[in-house]
Amino acid sequence: MLTRKTRKIGRLGGLAAAAVFALTLSVSGLVSAQDATPRPYEAGKDLATLGGSVVSDGSSTVGPITEAVAEEFGIMMGEAGGGDVQVEVSISGTGGGFERFCLGETDLQNASRAIGDDEVANCEESGVEYFEFEVAYDGMAVVVNPENDFVECLTVEQLNMMWRPEDTVTMWNEIDPSFPEEPILLYGPGTDSGTFDYFTDVINGEEGVSTTDYSPSEDDNVLVQGVGGDANALGYFGLAYYENNPDAVKLVAVDAGDGCVFPSPETVGDGSYTPLSRPLYVYVNAESLTRPEIQEFMRFYLANASVLAADVGYVQSPANTYIEAQGQLELAIAGEATPGTPSN
Repeated sequence: MLTRKTRKIGRLGGLAAAAVFALTLSVSGLVSAQDATPRPYEAGKDLATLGGSVVSDGSSTVGPITEAVAEEFGIMMGEAGGGDVQVEVSISGTGGGFERFCLGETDLQNASRAIGDDEVANCEESGVEYFEFEVAYDGMAVVVNPENDFVECLTVEQLNMMWRPEDTVTMWNEIDPSFPEEPILLYGPGTDSGTFDYFTDVINGEEGVSTTDYSPSEDDNVLVQGVGGDANALGYFGLAYYENNPDAVKLVAVDAGDGCVFPSPETVGDGSYTPLSRPLYVYVNAESLTRPEIQEFMRFYLANASVLAADVGYVQSPANTYIEAQGQLELAIAGEATPGTPSN
């Protein structure tokens, strides 16, 4: 199971923390930072009167970050004598989560990819407006069974041979003649997963294009168990699930043309683990953001995402990303920001 280190964020960036940078919002809404570090959480409302709920769904990759934030938010509320805010974190995959989000059923959407054109259209049709916030970076781990003693590194072309929808190879020795003549048994995210969308895009050249001859699951823990229980298995999922299960599966390096590179916080952060690194997002329903409990939860989220993302095995985004997101959030709360993605 995915676990995380215990870290009391309320003590690191709580109500009594002194500001460590000056955040300036210009007339145009741009953010400038005197120091490149996110602003510690400061409540914009009386926490004692705070109540209600925060409902989120979506990515199994981003879900653990939101769960960690929810846990620390609850601790902070208790230490500050705050009210009772219930935070629900469901996991139905990025695509499944966007279906609910664009129907107005959830306040937050955890997403391991950017919102797609069809999902933008669905939200527009339902009258759901939203704001996009980048919260971390992730690398996808390609893994095999720990008993596998012949695979150490695979090229992007070899991964494509396994996962493309047509002329897919089914035996290990078809990938490399030095590999044994044994069947390849594939495990991967289901089609509602943003991880599936991203992997198929960068490995097969088109989002959603993949062999169907594999064992799918929207739960990455199920994929860990599947690969860990099958000697001929290969699978892929978020790096955090490998880092929390290093004895259950074996990590494989990926060669995109510049040599074999293993995913790690360092190689994901410096961009050398390619093409299987990507940003992670949280989308917030604009109408939900008018509620005090959503405002405070998101203030706390963006103030502490960099630390908590690392705690659960992800890579923090550049500091300026969080600083700009905090500024954008305050503009959104004040009704001075235009809903949509930054590119919109």
